[in-house]
Amino acid sequence: MEIITGRLTADAEVREVSQDTKVVGFTLAVNHSYLIGEKRKEVARFFECSYWRGAGIADFLKKGDIVQVFGYVGCRAYVTKDAEAVAAMTFRVSEIKLFGSTARRPSAEEPVQQTGDLKSKCHGT
Repeated sequence: MEIITGRLTADAEVREVSQDTKVVGFTLAVNHSYLIGEKRKEVARFFECSYWRGAGIADFLKKGDIVQVFGYVGCRAYVTKDAEAVAAMTFRVSEIKLFGSTARRPSAEEPVQQTGDLKSKCHGT
């Protein structure tokens, strides 16, 4: 099992793959940096993530949020309509840890609304 931490590039989307099965899809950007001589080089890797354990988690996965995911890396290769070969890194998520976003933190004066039990919302129990 691998663990990666990154930032969501967009809000998560829920897709219905069959009458009773939904999958949450999102893209995670993972930044890496390294030195070439004295110059720092920044590189981002993008993972197409899928989470099959409960569609309710999508409400908590918003663009810019930092999350840590546990699961398995894979890859997908395909050819576009324009005959261009494309490859993508995938990640089948078994567990998600939410760190939130510094951009949307409420101030001390703002009331925080509780939306119910997170576990039951995410796992549909």
